[in-house]
Amino acid sequence: MLDAEGATMTHYQKPGWITKNVFNRLLMLLTRVGLSVRGSRVLYVRGRKSGAWRSNPVNLLNWRDGRYLVAPRGETEWVRNLRVAGGGELALGSKRTPFVARELTDAEKPELLRAYLKLWSMETGMFFDNVKHDAPDEEIARIAPRHPVFAVSDA
Repeated sequence: MLDAEGATMTHYQKPGWITKNVFNRLLMLLTRVGLSVRGSRVLYVRGRKSGAWRSNPVNLLNWRDGRYLVAPRGETEWVRNLRVAGGGELALGSKRTPFVARELTDAEKPELLRAYLKLWSMETGMFFDNVKHDAPDEEIARIAPRHPVFAVSDA
């Protein structure tokens, strides 16, 4: 997507009040006490300006031989912070595991997005233009640039 000057615009769907103050807090609480909701984790990443730890609930996708973080809402603050920090920590209960991250190219994303949508389309499908896991390859490729994806590995 391009703006009026022809520059690429970033895609971001800001969470509403209920999502931010009810659902995300509940998911973080459950995950912090050790209850993973379909792969949920708490992501800790240093702020790119402050250096302070920031936390967000995320869905950790275990796919094939790797682990991945997908940003359904697009260019979120955690995405921007992770790009600068290059890694962070993923927590389930009291266990925090350090990781390093590598952002995937758009060409690397389609199969992975398909796997993500198969697991979480009920929760996050609206952020993917309601594209489903069984959509044609062209549809998955069309949405790929709007959703950053990171491969995570132990630090």
